[in-house]
Amino acid sequence: MTDISAAEGTALRQAGAVPLLPADPRRIGPYVPLGLLGSGGMGRVYLARRADDAPGLAAVKVIRPEYAEGPDFRRRFEREAAVHGRVRTPRAPHLLGTGFDDALLWMATEYLPGLSLAEAVRECGLPGPAGVWRLVAELGEALSALAAAGVVHRDLKPSNVILSPRGAHVIDFGISRAADSSAITSTGNRVGTAAYMAPEYLREGRCDAASDVFSLGCTIVYAATGHAPFGDGTGVDVMHRVAFEAPDTEVMAELAQADPALAALLAACLAKDPAGRPAPRQLIDAATAAGHGRASDWHAPLAVRLRERQQGCAVLENTPVRQSPHFRTPLEPVLAPVAVPAAGRGRRHRSLLAAVAGLAVGAVAVGAFLLTRPGDTPAAAAPKGSGSVTASAAPASSGPGTSVSPSVTDKGEKKDRNKDRGKEQQAAAGQSSRGPESTPSATATPGGGSAGGDGGGSSEAPAPTATVTKTAAPPATPAWISGCTYYSGTELTDYGDTGQRVVQVQCMLTKRGYSVGGSGVDGEFGRDTQAAVKQFQGAKGLEVDGQVGPNTWAALRSSS
Repeated sequence: MTDISAAEGTALRQAGAVPLLPADPRRIGPYVPLGLLGSGGMGRVYLARRADDAPGLAAVKVIRPEYAEGPDFRRRFEREAAVHGRVRTPRAPHLLGTGFDDALLWMATEYLPGLSLAEAVRECGLPGPAGVWRLVAELGEALSALAAAGVVHRDLKPSNVILSPRGAHVIDFGISRAADSSAITSTGNRVGTAAYMAPEYLREGRCDAASDVFSLGCTIVYAATGHAPFGDGTGVDVMHRVAFEAPDTEVMAELAQADPALAALLAACLAKDPAGRPAPRQLIDAATAAGHGRASDWHAPLAVRLRERQQGCAVLENTPVRQSPHFRTPLEPVLAPVAVPAAGRGRRHRSLLAAVAGLAVGAVAVGAFLLTRPGDTPAAAAPKGSGSVTASAAPASSGPGTSVSPSVTDKGEKKDRNKDRGKEQQAAAGQSSRGPESTPSATATPGGGSAGGDGGGSSEAPAPTATVTKTAAPPATPAWISGCTYYSGTELTDYGDTGQRVVQVQCMLTKRGYSVGGSGVDGEFGRDTQAAVKQFQGAKGLEVDGQVGPNTWAALRSSS
């Protein structure tokens, strides 16, 4: 499998996606996935291109199997998708198609090169008064178009609002209704995010265009202040506040101080009684009356990010579909074998034969010398008064009867071995010890005499033997370092976050043996990922808070 290149990885990140994993599908209907855009309760969303190289990029949502396997759900899904197809507005992506192929239930829409409102606030800051009023007007246009087509969004929230160079858009409408009627949610649960649900939906399960206006009001409050008006979270306490309590007084006071007209409009959107909320058309009129009828530019940090999105998408659109395997990351890094020229292999082979021959000749010479000396036996060590040959840099003897001898050095062989990795290096290490410093030196032993002399014996020293020394292979880079290269910073990453930082955390945890839940590496920091972070922190003696800050980042990236 081909690893993703730096240029392709950059284009994917700029376009808002992360590389695919081996488990991701290679084909979804007529589309070829290029990267993962995100995942949630309903399924996973892929950035894709048509297999026939047709222009344009698509966002293809693949529904979770527990939903898709039900025939009733599939029928409702197709019905809601058909309704989606009737929505014609620049404030929502166009439906490109749906299908059920190879057990994958999918829906493809036009890909909008932008950031979700949640990402934009988190990464680029608040949009400012002009940007907030632009959201009011353009999301009002979106809800007007949905209402005209008879569509209720049901799950409008910051992560389902996309900000692009063309403006604000709503995504993911229609699917929630199919899920809301499924057996999975038929026990009183609601599909959506509690902090942005309408009170009548929580209390009675009733949802209409006025409910979408309530969710829009919550979303605009978040855009203006960075906080949801009833607090964040998914617990019963948040549901109770939405259903029965007034919005947070401090948040609404902050709004009123900054822009009284905006605060009054949003307070009306958050009325508990649906009849007291403005219609979508009135939101557009209110923006015009406030002097924001004409769309202003997005603030500078967001504008820069959106240009990067466009650049990344342009690269992907111009890449032939046949190169799509390059966008898939191997689960484990695969080391390609090092190609060795034929001449190099011949030199190493000859060097190996020379070393083996040297060992054989040396062994025969020593054996003959010891056997022919009067009064000595082969088991005798250096007799009293004899000299011994040692290598100044050679290691100590590994055991009784083992002589320490000079090394056989082959500089050409050393260069070849240093180019190789892995098994070749370990195999070559057994040929000889290396180093120019391993030259023989004469060392006098008790009893006097020069090396090799015993007073009455031969003046020739025995031929030196070669010691086989093994060179330890360099430690391998851990998989959680070499195989996880999505993010290199140390920004605080916590429950509820999404994107590449979360993918990096999940990838490292998974390769360290921790479970991040059934969805695996999906870029969503949920309860399972939080539990895995806590387990890791406990094992490393860190503060167990479930947050990935600088200390936890450092521990995750350590080699142990």
